[in-house]
Amino acid sequence: MTTDTDSLACDAIVVGAGVIGCAIALELARGGRSVIVVDSKGGPGHGSTSASSAIIRFHYMHLTESALAWEAGHRYMQWERHLGAVDPAGMAQFIQTGGMVLEGGGYDLERMVSNLRTLGVDVRELSGPEIAEMYPGVDPGKYGPPALPDDDHFWADADGELVAFHVEACGQMDDPQLAANNLAYAASVNGAQFLFNRSVSDVIIEGARVAGVELSDGSRVVAPIVVNAAGPWSSQLNRMADVLSDFTMTTRPMEQEVISVPAPESFNLSNGTVITDPDVGTYFRPHQGGTIIVGGLEADCDPVVFLDKPEDAIESVSAETWNVQSLRLARRIPDLVIPGRPSGIVGVYDVTEDWIPIYDRTSLDGFYVAIGTSGHAFKQAPYVGVLMALLIDEVEAGRDHDNDPVVAVAPWTGVEVNVGHFSRLRDVLPQRGMG
Repeated sequence: MTTDTDSLACDAIVVGAGVIGCAIALELARGGRSVIVVDSKGGPGHGSTSASSAIIRFHYMHLTESALAWEAGHRYMQWERHLGAVDPAGMAQFIQTGGMVLEGGGYDLERMVSNLRTLGVDVRELSGPEIAEMYPGVDPGKYGPPALPDDDHFWADADGELVAFHVEACGQMDDPQLAANNLAYAASVNGAQFLFNRSVSDVIIEGARVAGVELSDGSRVVAPIVVNAAGPWSSQLNRMADVLSDFTMTTRPMEQEVISVPAPESFNLSNGTVITDPDVGTYFRPHQGGTIIVGGLEADCDPVVFLDKPEDAIESVSAETWNVQSLRLARRIPDLVIPGRPSGIVGVYDVTEDWIPIYDRTSLDGFYVAIGTSGHAFKQAPYVGVLMALLIDEVEAGRDHDNDPVVAVAPWTGVEVNVGHFSRLRDVLPQRGMG
């Protein structure tokens, strides 16, 4: 039991100091609300954000998500302007590399290109010879569908050449954790407070409305608004708040391994690009220090590791993942030399059944969610903060967002984003790893 002296009071609590939570805190504080951010880790971006590949790209199967990423991308490209502050710890930097998407199962290139062109994004469609001309170190051979190395198909010769599309504006942020720190610093300049190394032990409810949270140290923070941006821990917080009864989907923590290998001269930081390769089941990009980081696209042949709780994740990249992903990369970049010692990081994503995030209110008045963000969180985060602040303003003013969804016109690009696309009540769209 806590006493009044154990309590802090504010207008809004954000649970989670990852890139999404910090972005929301910044926009709520900019809007004049007093904000307290609570996180169980020791600093901003120390959870899932620290394991992000930090790729900034705009291709999605759904126009709304492409629009959101396009607006967010412009904010990364002009990071200091977006933040309105210079972090004394340093500023994360956007590195423009271009991005190429190869054809492959489940990836509708025609639809993605149409979405991008609708938004005014410059797209170049490429044939196999044009892929090889633009990136000589990349083999445009068609090897798919993705397979595991113990399958004979994995080692078969190419069956023709792939086509692709290329977006010059794509790139990456050089340090995802620093980017979260930059957002947190900008939020603090606008008055937000951060409580680290403290987890939420319960959600305080008074009548039909949220009233705050109790913390693991026995203290409490009281507020009429709570935003769940807890990433892989979000489902636990939703259960505390008892808000899941009308959700048409759930979120679950999922283990994600990303490996790192030395880049050959044919594919390095100066001439490499961000490549999405559903033909063999990977995505990869150049990284500082002369390396390439490689992640999976959840191909049908690959196991998906869901966790009961985020703490159950393995501590280092497994030999199996290292073997599969490095060999897949070697099919696409023949000059690759695979080291004998595995290297990489393990992160935990928060995913929905259709891999589309939930940015929404809930049945508990004042309790909002920015969850199920999987690998989308980083690339969408700067504008998600704006959308969530707008959503909260509108709902708190009486708008029935469930039946009259908030639609925002993005100020930097002029694109339209219907926040109802990310509703907790939407029909589940069966697509794996696509978004």
